Amino acid sequence: MEKRKPGELTTLETRAAANETVNKGLRYRQILDVLENDDADGMTAKEIAVVMYNRGDIPTSERNFTAPRLTELGEQGIVEPIGKKFCTYTGRKVTVWGLRSPFETKERA
Repeated sequence: MEKRKPGELTTLETRAAANETVNKGLRYRQILDVLENDDADGMTAKEIAVVMYNRGDIPTSERNFTAPRLTELGEQGIVEPIGKKFCTYTGRKVTVWGLRSPFETKERA
């Protein structure tokens, strides 16, 4: 084990290292495929993760496999938050994500 130096935030370093190991292009395609084919009314990050886990795309159904990529896709104007609902897995009110229509996406470009 490497000892932490006083004042050093190891979480920033490990988070950055983990982020570099993700194939974002592949993950984006997997998320978009789920949104296009599994629910026209939008889905939560957890619901998308469960579908991806069941397909064998990710090793667990943890929402952290999808939530950061949904945020990035939202910043790119490809998906958007379309509402909120109570999550059937956590019981908390969470964001529902949906695809932007092709017209809206082209309009923003």
